[in-house]
Amino acid sequence: MNVETVDYQDPTASAALHRSLRDTGFAVLANHPISAERIADIYDGWGSFFASEDKFEFAVQPPRHDGYFAFRSENAKDSPTKDLKEFFHVYPDSPLPEALSAATAAIYADLQALGVELLSWIQKEAPDDIRTGFSLPLDEMMADSNQSLLRILHYPPVEEAEPDAIRAAAHEDINLITLLLSGSKPGLQAKDAAGNWHDIACDAGMITINNGDMLAMTSDNYFPSTTHRVINPDAKQNQSRYSMPMFLHPRPEVLLKPGTTADDYLQERLTEIGLKPQTAS
Repeated sequence: MNVETVDYQDPTASAALHRSLRDTGFAVLANHPISAERIADIYDGWGSFFASEDKFEFAVQPPRHDGYFAFRSENAKDSPTKDLKEFFHVYPDSPLPEALSAATAAIYADLQALGVELLSWIQKEAPDDIRTGFSLPLDEMMADSNQSLLRILHYPPVEEAEPDAIRAAAHEDINLITLLLSGSKPGLQAKDAAGNWHDIACDAGMITINNGDMLAMTSDNYFPSTTHRVINPDAKQNQSRYSMPMFLHPRPEVLLKPGTTADDYLQERLTEIGLKPQTAS
């Protein structure tokens, strides 16, 4: 599985990104505008937050979907077992811990802007017959969208758990593309077409990019939404792991395919992963 490292500054970056996302569903972005120091600092700040009792003051209040979600709140689609993680959801209007508010809002804005730029690269490089199937150019699907989600994840050291419980079970992302700030520890793996799992290497300061189901749907699977997971650490590396994905979501009314809007698909998937109660029939 040849996941390419794409140099953001290289004139051929858009072509390399397109090739890697088309072939594997993943790419790694280097030399981008968000410094490794900023990434390290924001992980340090949120690590302190998850270690404190303050997190419970930000507990999610349904029907909202932002704030703190306690350990084992979520399961992958089709998995009955809750993942070994806690997390915090951030949207543009989300209440945030005061000490982290400015830095988190800034990283949200920068990741959103970078993601829209990458979508414009994907739009430019996609073949004509794929582009003509989009209801809008990919970057224009994001215009004025307040739906993108920054998720700050903490995977605690793995204690006793049932045999099939892992940090994040095999899943695909819901959105158009995901920008993942390099995790504080290894563990991310992606599955190839033959069903084999591969480690996704992402050195400090790099950003992993992957396709989501919305991009796969609107491109008629030209850009595959690749299954991935976060495995449990071995005994020598059984420490907390932090991760920060930015899920790029279009405006709710954007058509992904005839008869299906972005919001239709999002609500369906939130129910499947246990973050939205099922409606009684």
